[in-house]
Amino acid sequence: MAPEMAAPAWMHTQISAEQYDSWSEEQCAGIEIADGTVVVSPSASKRHNRPALILANALDAAAGPDWNADTGFDVRLQDVPLTNRRPDVTVYRAETIDLTPTRVEQAATGVPIVCTYVLDPATKAYRDGEMFTGVIKAAAPSSVTVGLGAM
Repeated sequence: MAPEMAAPAWMHTQISAEQYDSWSEEQCAGIEIADGTVVVSPSASKRHNRPALILANALDAAAGPDWNADTGFDVRLQDVPLTNRRPDVTVYRAETIDLTPTRVEQAATGVPIVCTYVLDPATKAYRDGEMFTGVIKAAAPSSVTVGLGAM
């Protein structure tokens, strides 16, 4: 019988921005903070990460010099209560941190599904965007079409 593992105490308390900023990269790996509460976010599979990378590259190429598209970094949405997320793909103005995160899911059928969420700068909350299967046709920040079949 395997010994029981107790969750660290910090997983059961509200985390401040100052506390989070003092943690090591290892402590921050694999977690997000939602309204001050730690949310465990396990590592994604290759079947998950590959479409996100292809999508980020296509968005970045289509975006032009005013926009960037990247994968795999933390986005601090607010300090009180602390909300720190790690979107699969983040599109943002090159000179600002206005975000349009996109998360990529894999359906049981093996067909990638891309659901977009848009960050409302006023409320610092996500609102539902669009859902795509087969082909992504994004209009903002620039027009791009990405075939999901190649993923």
